[in-house]
Amino acid sequence: MVAFNKNIQELIEKAQGPAARSLDRLPKFAQESLVKLLGYPYQYPQLDSFTKCMMAAQFKQGKMGFIGANVEYSRKQFEVQMQSIINKPTYVQSVEDIRLPLQSGSIYARHYHPAPSKKLPMIVFYHGGGFVVGSVDTHDEVCRLIATYAKAQVLSVEYPLAPEAGPRELIQSCEDALAWVYQNRRQFKILKNRIAVAGDSAGGNISTVIAQRTVNTSYAPQAQLLIYPVVDFKSRHPSFFAYKDGLVLTGSDVDYVTDYYVTKFNIHLDDAIISPTYGQLKKIAPTFLITAGHDILHDEGKIYAYKLRQAGVKVNYHEYEDQTHGFINLTPVSRKAKKNLIEMSKEFRKFWDKQ
Repeated sequence: MVAFNKNIQELIEKAQGPAARSLDRLPKFAQESLVKLLGYPYQYPQLDSFTKCMMAAQFKQGKMGFIGANVEYSRKQFEVQMQSIINKPTYVQSVEDIRLPLQSGSIYARHYHPAPSKKLPMIVFYHGGGFVVGSVDTHDEVCRLIATYAKAQVLSVEYPLAPEAGPRELIQSCEDALAWVYQNRRQFKILKNRIAVAGDSAGGNISTVIAQRTVNTSYAPQAQLLIYPVVDFKSRHPSFFAYKDGLVLTGSDVDYVTDYYVTKFNIHLDDAIISPTYGQLKKIAPTFLITAGHDILHDEGKIYAYKLRQAGVKVNYHEYEDQTHGFINLTPVSRKAKKNLIEMSKEFRKFWDKQ
């Protein structure tokens, strides 16, 4: 068994994607054995054993966290890491890269349409990455799965990143993208009044900040899908201290993000442009909110769902207890992560249809 685990360890170091898919097929006891062999020092007994293996392998290679002092290096590493686990992309009938000529400046986006001959709703998607890393490429498979299983068009927005762009510029660009989609709803063949916003982590933050800012406008979204969103830069909840080490999103990452996106631009930590939990919650779009059980951001997401309900907003809240932050990006290598993303895409569409 030890020799077998060493072979798996060597495979992980040589080819992350194929190794991870092999690892995903192992029984739980074998995965847990590998975690011990790799010397993973953190005790998360309820964490999905495959994810724990991936974290243990990263720990062994000294790769904990994904944002550091060198922004360009962090961006490149995230892109390389996502490319390394890609398998065969989920088929979507039409995928097109387009330019959005916005008032705040031209930006790039990728449009997914699972049935171009039909009128379908549109989901405007903002990728995660701590406002600092990530792109339409890192979240390509995520958007393919959402488009396929939510039976909707998806427009993935390549918004300007921090620290080159601050919150006001970044949010304005993303809001302008939503307004542009609304203005071009006929060209996109969007079903009437069927535009939603969605995003993971930083993208969830952007989505709900925009939902707040656009209340009572013609282009306000009709629904929002928030996947483990960051909504509170000011507070440190119990989940922050419980899960700040040894997982995808670390306390160090949060410190760097705060520096790059908030402190640099002299924004108060409770300003609603970065911390929507302190914003105006009444009348914002119905919200489908996802948290991961083993995540720094778990508690602030759960509290935000509660605050939304208290403000009279329709909310569907779901926690994936054995998952950690970033699990939707593991869909190319994790059957469970893929199943979870398919499930939330289908359930979000059902929730949206009832509004």
